[in-house]
Formats: sequence, C-alpha cells, structure tokens
Amino acid sequence: MADNDGIRSDWVNKDFYAELGVAKTATADDIKKAYRKLARANHPDSNPGDTAKHEKFKKVAEAYDVIGDPEKRKKYDEVRSLYAGGGFPGGFGGAGFGGRSTYGNTGGAGAGGYNFDDLFAQATAQQGGAGGGGFADMFGDLFGGGRSQRRVRPQKGADIETTATVGFVDALEGVTIQLRLTSDAPCPDCNGTGGKPGTKPHVCNVCGGQGSVIQDLGGFQVSETCPACGGRQVVYDEACPTCHGSGRGLSGRTISAKIPAGVKDGQRIRLRGKGAVGEAGGPNGDLFVVVKVTPHRVFSRSGDNLTIDVPVSFDEAALGSEVRIPTLGGSPVTLKVPAGTPNGRTFRVRGRGVKKADGTSGDLLATVEVQVPAVLSPEAREALEAYRAATGGKPLREGLFDTAASEAASA
Repeated sequence: MADNDGIRSDWVNKDFYAELGVAKTATADDIKKAYRKLARANHPDSNPGDTAKHEKFKKVAEAYDVIGDPEKRKKYDEVRSLYAGGGFPGGFGGAGFGGRSTYGNTGGAGAGGYNFDDLFAQATAQQGGAGGGGFADMFGDLFGGGRSQRRVRPQKGADIETTATVGFVDALEGVTIQLRLTSDAPCPDCNGTGGKPGTKPHVCNVCGGQGSVIQDLGGFQVSETCPACGGRQVVYDEACPTCHGSGRGLSGRTISAKIPAGVKDGQRIRLRGKGAVGEAGGPNGDLFVVVKVTPHRVFSRSGDNLTIDVPVSFDEAALGSEVRIPTLGGSPVTLKVPAGTPNGRTFRVRGRGVKKADGTSGDLLATVEVQVPAVLSPEAREALEAYRAATGGKPLREGLFDTAASEAASA
C-alpha cells in the first residue's frame, strides 16, 4: 500500500536490488539492463502456464518500479538504511513500541517509553522541521499514524520491449504493423485492491492496519509483510474472483506501430507513450521494438546499398557480354561485362539501392560469379581441349613456386 510521498510500508522487508540481481551501487543503466533481461526471460507471453515465472515477472516489475525511478529509489534506500541502522528505537514493533514480539498491533507507548507522536515530533525537531514535512510526513504512514495525507505523485509507466519480424521489402519501404502487447497491470475488475467489486475493506486484524508484523526469531525480531493483508493494511472478506486477491493482472492490447523505411535487421525503434500505463495520471512508458528482417532470396543489404550475385558463363566472362539483371521494385538493367572479367568482380549500378532519409538512394552492387559447367557435351569438351592446347605455353602457377622459394630463403 502506498504511503506518504509514494513510500510503501513493506519496503523494509523487500530487497529489490537482490530481486534484480544488482548491487546497491548499481547505475541506472545497470538496473534497466537487469530488468529487461529478467522481464524477457519471465514474461507470461513467453512462458504460458508457468506460474512460477509469472510470479517472478511481477516481482521483477515491482522492483524496477521502485529502484528504476530515481526519486523512489532514494526514499527506498533511506527507509532501508534507517531500519538497518537501528534508526527506530526498539526496532519495528519491538519492546520500544508496545513491547510485542508476535503478530499484532504495534501502536501506542510501550515498555521502552516511546510513543509514535513523541518519536515523530522528536525526529522532526532534530531535522529542523516544524509542523508538516520532514521526518513525520515522510515516514508517518509507514506506521499507520501519519500526520498528513499527501496525494500520490504521478509516475511514468514502465517501458516495454518486444520483437517484430518484417519482410525484406517492407523494411526498405516502411510498413505499419499490428502488435499484440501484454504487460503487468492492476486487475481491471478490482482496480488493484484485491477485493471483490462492490465490497468494502476493513482494517486487517492481524497487523492492526500496519501492513507488517513482528516475528520473534529467538533473540532478535524482524519485521515482515503481514501474511493476511500482504502489506495493504486492509483486507476484504471476499477476494476478487478475477485476480484471486492478488490485485494484479495482465493487460492485453493491440497497437499500430509504424516501422520507418530503411530499418535494419536488429535495429531498436522507440515508440513514445506506447508502453505501460502510468500511475496516478502519470505518462505512459515507451515501447521499444526490436526489428527482425527476413532475408531476401536474391538481394542482400550492405548499408544503403543492395547487393546481388550475378552468375555468368566462362565464355561471357572471357569474351565479354551484356547481361540483364533484376532490380528491387524496378525495371531490369543491362550490365556490360568487359572481356577478361575475373570471377568476383563487382559492378556498381547507381541509384538502385536503399532509399535514404534525404530522398536519395544507395547503389546496387552486382558481383560476377563465373560458373563452371559440371557436364560437358562432346563438342564443348573438344573446344576446351583445343583452348588448352592453344594456351598451354603459359603456366598460371609458375609464380607460386618462385614466390614460395624466395620466402623460404629469406626466412
């Protein structure tokens, strides 16, 4: 349950850094990378029927919602640091607060002589505050006795990442696609309360509306999230039949995403405001689409240029020829192959490549592949033998031996 300034009463019991597998000193980028990795691995769409991973996805989303937000992270660290450093006399609900060591309310003055009002007044005075603000406003509702009720601040929704596959031609020309998205969200029927719609909540009688209970571990006590209300401080006699009391659900929606012309395989596109819905009127998160481009059977891409392999026969390469080749989405062009063209030579056809953002286009790069026939007719074999006899006085590999011998001598 959210308290003043967006603080949650169960933060002291949850290690969000451990949930994301990062150190407390991790940078914002490290936290974001860890969240995205875990979210992809445990997303319900990728793990249908796996309740363990669904639950992990929810915990990861909750952790990122807190420490992924600089302001929430600061408050979370302050709460955890104060608790770990003994900043609350007697601990949370220990002897200093009512002296209880089992489940129950922790309000009022206790054996340690501390009273909530006195504690907050003292802490506020130490910080130089008076009246509202300071320690009392920041942590008051953490114990159910806050002096002020501040409106929950709007929070930006979480960013979502998905993958979209488009065809080779669509990637070059641009296309609008439909994406089906599923993300963690408050239950649509109970609005995140966990109670059956139409019913009213009452204060949890296990924790007394504190959201946490004290567990005696023999020699020391720890504060834990109340098992009855899950930290919400209130309970419903009847659970929501849709979310079974969890207050969480999955939001499914279909959006139109415009893939710009010239997008490359593996490129990450940001669609602002298409992510998860914001909280308390905050803006929506962003959607990141990783584009996968299916290969073409004839053309390939090299930057802003298109490439094509052009098979030519031995006689076309040796004697020279004119070869017609296709272009992508346009009329064929004639490629002039000069006599004596070697295998692997690349010719450039200008303006027949990828269309650029400035309106110009790259080129089409055509690479010659000289084909060697696997089967020869008697006439072709006779002609080739005659060619061999005519060129037999010019050994092609003589230079290999001379070069190899000179390298060996100099070694």
